[in-house]
Amino acid sequence: MAKEIMTDEQVEQEIARLQESELVKLARKELRIRERRKQYMWTLRYYEKRGKELAAEGYTLENIAERMLGDLEGIDEVEEKE
Repeated sequence: MAKEIMTDEQVEQEIARLQESELVKLARKELRIRERRKQYMWTLRYYEKRGKELAAEGYTLENIAERMLGDLEGIDEVEEKE
């Protein structure tokens, strides 16, 4: 069975019909939701990796603010020496 050859006008009409289809809109929305969830998963994976690095450096939930502010104060002192 040979495929039907469509003219350019027929192709454009079919595209217009599909763009208005509720089924196409449903599938697009599902894809957007799935991609958003994947992006969120990748973000969480990055946070986990960074958390491991911070923990290896001795940071905890209790001391991170103090240590980071202390690090910032040290930067000011280094800049003044230069």
